[in-house]
Amino acid sequence: MNNTRTGINHEPTKKKPSHPCRVSVHGGHSGQFCLHARDRLEDMVKRYVELGFTWVGITEHLPAWGEKVMYPDEVAAQLTPDQMLITFGAYILECNRLKKKYRSSIKIFTAFEIETCSGYGTYVPQMVSRFKPDYIVGSVHHVNDQGFDFSKDQYLETATGLGGIDTLYEQYFDLQYEMFRTINPAVAGHFDLIRIFDDNYGSRLKKPAIWQKIVRNLGYIKQQDIVMDYNLRALTKGAVEPYIAAPILELARAMEIRVVPGDDSHGVRDIGQHIDPAIDTLSTLGFTTPFHPPRLYSWETQEKE
Repeated sequence: MNNTRTGINHEPTKKKPSHPCRVSVHGGHSGQFCLHARDRLEDMVKRYVELGFTWVGITEHLPAWGEKVMYPDEVAAQLTPDQMLITFGAYILECNRLKKKYRSSIKIFTAFEIETCSGYGTYVPQMVSRFKPDYIVGSVHHVNDQGFDFSKDQYLETATGLGGIDTLYEQYFDLQYEMFRTINPAVAGHFDLIRIFDDNYGSRLKKPAIWQKIVRNLGYIKQQDIVMDYNLRALTKGAVEPYIAAPILELARAMEIRVVPGDDSHGVRDIGQHIDPAIDTLSTLGFTTPFHPPRLYSWETQEKE
């Protein structure tokens, strides 16, 4: 698929020499620990090594802390928050094991992606203290505790309940800003995910009430040196450009914000898709390469490695 906004052909990576800047700041959802992903985590790590990635942040989802904010597929599978938390603990152990096993081939960061539902301001710090990740990805998948990214029907239902898609955008960016200030994550995950099912996002992003919130959020990102995830899963799912959309990406460059590719892989076959043209796009725009990891927590166990 040709990216009509950048002129870059974002076809999946084929066999060719490894790009020296291959990294993923937001990657590695596996079927072993995530219901909507595929494959074993170790098989995914092997694929990152095979493709010559220099480092990758494995960023499994922090599970929901209440049934109200569980995803429909999790409810259908009759999972409970307690069961999901046990599985998440197993993920942390396995990722730390793989970090050590493959340390001569690739730098692995044991990280996770957070949610922003009611109570996250207390729950997330508790989980950070308990599981001691290398870093966290701050993402928004719910607005007013209503999911919006599972399906188009869910998206429209949530937007209608809030008063329309414009209001959905505004509340999304307000919640994102609150999350940045409350949690101060190292990475801003798929910054404009709110456009996922909006065919008119190009014009909607330019509306003053929405754009001013985007500018505000980018200002905080710059102030706190939060890395923005240049998320390629949008391309894997058929979009014409990654998250971050071109006008936001251009502003981030003007503000000298760090932007790093994230494949947001949900299985072995996702790894490496679109990565080289995405790196070339960022390099052409003037973003710094090679890409450095985000700021890390300084846990005692990490210091001993």
